[in-house]
Amino acid sequence: MTDTTIATEYAEIRELLRIGNRRVDTPERFEILDPATSQVVGSCPNAAAADVIAAIDAAEEAFVAWKRTAPDARARLLRKVHDALLQEQDELARLITLEVGKPLRESRAEVEYAAEFGLWYAEEARRIYGRTALGGSDAKTWMHLVRQPLGVVGAITPWNYPLLLAARKVFAALAAGCTVILKPSELAPLSALRLGYVAERAGLPDGVLNIVTANPPDHVGDVLSGDPRVRKISFTGSIGTGKQLMEASARNLTRVSLELGGNNPFLVFEDADLEAAVDAALVAKLRNGGQTCVCANRLLVHESVLDEFTRLFSAAMRNQVVGPGLEPTTDVGPLVQPGAASRIQSAVDDAVSAGATLVCGGLPLAREDLSGGSFYPPTVLRDVPPDTRLVTEETFGPVAPIEPISNIDEAVESANRTDYGLAVYVFTESLRKALRVSEDLETGIVVVNRAAPSGVHFPQGGVKQSGIGLEGGPEGLEEFTFSKYISINA
Repeated sequence: MTDTTIATEYAEIRELLRIGNRRVDTPERFEILDPATSQVVGSCPNAAAADVIAAIDAAEEAFVAWKRTAPDARARLLRKVHDALLQEQDELARLITLEVGKPLRESRAEVEYAAEFGLWYAEEARRIYGRTALGGSDAKTWMHLVRQPLGVVGAITPWNYPLLLAARKVFAALAAGCTVILKPSELAPLSALRLGYVAERAGLPDGVLNIVTANPPDHVGDVLSGDPRVRKISFTGSIGTGKQLMEASARNLTRVSLELGGNNPFLVFEDADLEAAVDAALVAKLRNGGQTCVCANRLLVHESVLDEFTRLFSAAMRNQVVGPGLEPTTDVGPLVQPGAASRIQSAVDDAVSAGATLVCGGLPLAREDLSGGSFYPPTVLRDVPPDTRLVTEETFGPVAPIEPISNIDEAVESANRTDYGLAVYVFTESLRKALRVSEDLETGIVVVNRAAPSGVHFPQGGVKQSGIGLEGGPEGLEEFTFSKYISINA
């Protein structure tokens, strides 16, 4: 099919690798399935190690000119990509929903948010500042600190926000003057490949953005982390894969940024606006069907409002419509990862066996109209023991375990009792309490009295096992640069 065509429902897309100025096919291809129906949406080339090396070659060659491209020129190109993404918002949203199943309105929001990063980093490309000082014992030495692009970047992205997370990495790297090899998830590569088409039409030079796909994908990370020409790996995904990439990258002292998992608490104190807290918890829990690293994973509710919060929240969860994302009434789409429903069911069963009370949901949906996909109902459990998997592990699904808390100290201790440290949500009407809790939480993000941490102009990143480095904001651009100190005898 042509570069200007996007699939309608089940009109199969046949994609190609983007390496320099070439569009490359491979002898082996793999299929992408609609998780709501298991029908084939499209297919992609299964890149070999030689294809990844060719992409590194192309990126290395393109970097020579791209790093010398004026920041204003880079900014103009990124603004064009931003405009083009918004022009294709409806078609891109449909493509995202076809490959990951999320409700169409969420996919539209993803396209808009992805485009925002293009606009933000277009402006930040012109604000890569250094500093200058006069020094030396005779005050005749001019000392300059400048920031320069690292070089070739390997960007590896997951399936849950296939366009957004690719755009956030790519726009920051390009604004900094780096060239990129993007490896999207094998479960949802189509919208990321579409970003390549849009960038090409906007005038991005050949080789500045290369895209390779593979299934299974492990050898792509091996090649990227093992080649000394790749100066940085930016990865979003599982803790296990992130650690493997970090270990492999250490052999060449390749820089890494890792955005990994989260086991994010949602704290509701006794003075919280309960209706607002319930509304926010619903969004924070069920965004993308609970399949995001910043989802609220466990709800810690003050014992004095536990009954009322549970009643309101479980009623709201019961009212959520489960179905294919293309249906306009759908609130919660399918699970994407193979075996996810079985894994979630096992964790729910273990919690109930350990003494938790099942309030709603708790069994896979058996509706005939959903037989083609893997769907799980919004589920609430109360009084979940703290040593169960629903509490200790990232669920990645529409399941909300509720635990009681009695005071601030217990809330902080419970929230910090995890190997993760990505995000914490806090609901309280007390500014003093919000500030106290925010100070003591071991996390990279604190969200107070709202449902999402989103914002292109501030960075996001985790601590502990949730990762290293930042994405978004000026700091997200600096991740793709290095400092150079220049001393001049005047």
